[in-house]
Amino acid sequence: MQLVSNIYLIKDLSRRSGHSIHTLKFYLKIGLIRESGRSPETRFRYFDDTTLATLSQIRALRKQRKSLVEIQHLLNGHGGSSGLTAQSSAPLPPRPDIGQRRGGPVSTPQVPAPEP
Repeated sequence: MQLVSNIYLIKDLSRRSGHSIHTLKFYLKIGLIRESGRSPETRFRYFDDTTLATLSQIRALRKQRKSLVEIQHLLNGHGGSSGLTAQSSAPLPPRPDIGQRRGGPVSTPQVPAPEP
């Protein structure tokens, strides 16, 4: 007995996975995920449960602070062609938490008052 896979449009995939449509299109562009089909009439992309599972893996790996290059190597089994290339073999510094990137105090430069 063969299991039937669910089919999703990109907006449905976005809702189910928690990734933005912009992020999904970026992942498509760099080859982290692939569409399972495309409508010849509307050119809509179709995705299946396999893509949803891949996105779940990507999210878990990103929470472990893995880079997209590292994730691509892990998903490809350390081989295959890559849409991303590593610039150097040195590890990247840890990413700041979102709370540190946003919501912090904004400093404005001090501009001297014009002389009369």
